[in-house]
Formats: sequence, C-alpha cells, structure tokens
Amino acid sequence: MSDEQETHTDEPHHRRGGLGGEGPLIQPKKQSFLGGLWSDFLAGVAVVAPTGITIWLFYLLFTGPMAKLDTFVKRTLPVGDSKYETFVQFFPGFGVFLAFIAIILIGIFTKNFIGRSFIRAGERLFESLPIVRNVFGFFKNVFETALRQSDRSFKEVALVEYPRKGAWVMAFVVGETKGEVLTRLDDMGDHLTSIFIPTVPNPTSGFLLFVPRKDLRVLSMTVEEAAKVVFSLGLVTPDYADGAEAAKRLEKLAKEANGEKTLKKRLFGGRKS
Repeated sequence: MSDEQETHTDEPHHRRGGLGGEGPLIQPKKQSFLGGLWSDFLAGVAVVAPTGITIWLFYLLFTGPMAKLDTFVKRTLPVGDSKYETFVQFFPGFGVFLAFIAIILIGIFTKNFIGRSFIRAGERLFESLPIVRNVFGFFKNVFETALRQSDRSFKEVALVEYPRKGAWVMAFVVGETKGEVLTRLDDMGDHLTSIFIPTVPNPTSGFLLFVPRKDLRVLSMTVEEAAKVVFSLGLVTPDYADGAEAAKRLEKLAKEANGEKTLKKRLFGGRKS
C-alpha cells in the first residue's frame, strides 16, 4: 500500500462522508433490538399521551362544569307545557348556548359609554370590600392578561444577550415600550422594545426587559414554536432551512463537479476508444 493510500485510509471519517466531503463529528451509536423497541415505545407515547390527555380534559369539561352550567341556565328558564319549552329543557347543551349568547351581549353592552359606566361602578364596589377586592383583583389581572388584544400580545421571537455579553437567551417581543418607562429611558435611543424572557421549563414566569431594537436578533420561528423550545428545554427545535447556507453548499458542489469534469478531460481526453 502506498503512502498516498495510507493517508487516505487514515483520514478521519468526519472529513470523508457527508455533503461536500464533511460528515457528522459524532457518529450515532447503533441501537440494540431492545433499544429500538424502547425508542418506538417513546415515539408512541409522544403521540398517544397528548391525544388521550386532551380528550380526557374535554370529557371532564363537558361532563362537569359545562353540564352544571347547562343545568343552571335551564333551571332559570320558565317551565311550561309547550313544545318549545320542552325542547329547550331536554335539548343537551342548549343552556350553554344561551350562556354563550348572553356573554356576547354583555361584551357588546360594555363597549359603549353606558356599559363602561356600569362596569366601573361594579368594580369600585368590589374593590371597596376588604377580602373580595384581593380575589377580584387577582382574577381580573389573570383574565385581562390572557384575553388581551392582539396589539399587546407577543409579536416576534428574538435572541438577546442576557445576563451578560456573549450569553444569548430566547425572548418574546411584546412591542414598543410606552409610557413613563420610555420617557425615563429616552437616552437609550429610538425604538425601545419591551421583551419577555421566560424561565425554563416554566414560561409563565420570567423577566421583563426594555432594550433597544438594534440589540435584538429576530428569529423566523413563530411564538408557538419558541414556546415548544422553552417547554422542552431545547430538545424540540423547529425545522429551519437557511437559504444562504444551502446556496453556498450547492455552489460548492457545482465547483467540485466542474473540477471532476476538468480532471477527467485531462486524464482521458487524449485517449481514443
């Protein structure tokens, strides 16, 4: 065996395989039969568990709170012997439908001046009671946060250096900073942005930061995909295709193909079949 052949044989595997002559640095360990079964079992659990839990939760919802709401609404309706009243009393879910319509009507009423006045009066009444105001304030904040308008919800996902230079974390972009915070931080420049940095794996808590827009590196992934990354401790990552990187690899392959054609012409171009 020649020195050139020995050099080629001793070349590391990660430089011989893969796209463009490069392969993975770490080769996956070959699974045993039991290991393959365990992997298949976990894959099945990943499919069955979310489906089963979702069905179970909705079953409890419709057989518990929703059923009680349906019964409560039907009991408040007048009882008679007409076909319409009999249909209302025995049709399943009709009470929930009426409650849904009533909530929509209340929402429409609260959007005008008279409705807002009634709502403010009711809130002042609850807030004047010592214990009730704490409970009312808590649930008011929870539902206002959960049901806030789209202009206040997370818009983008970005990377930001935190808590030090060189360390990057994933953040949800809330929007432009407003109010007194913007006034006090006017020396930070324009486009001051409010971002939320979630804790892992519980994204319901985290840190609210105010940073210049130029310090953010906005990602193309959606808010839902970023939430999956946070929940899974980074084990679940969305697919991403870098167009620039793919173009570079194709260009490299094209150059290698042209080089091989040129070499073949030099070696075999003068030979006659």
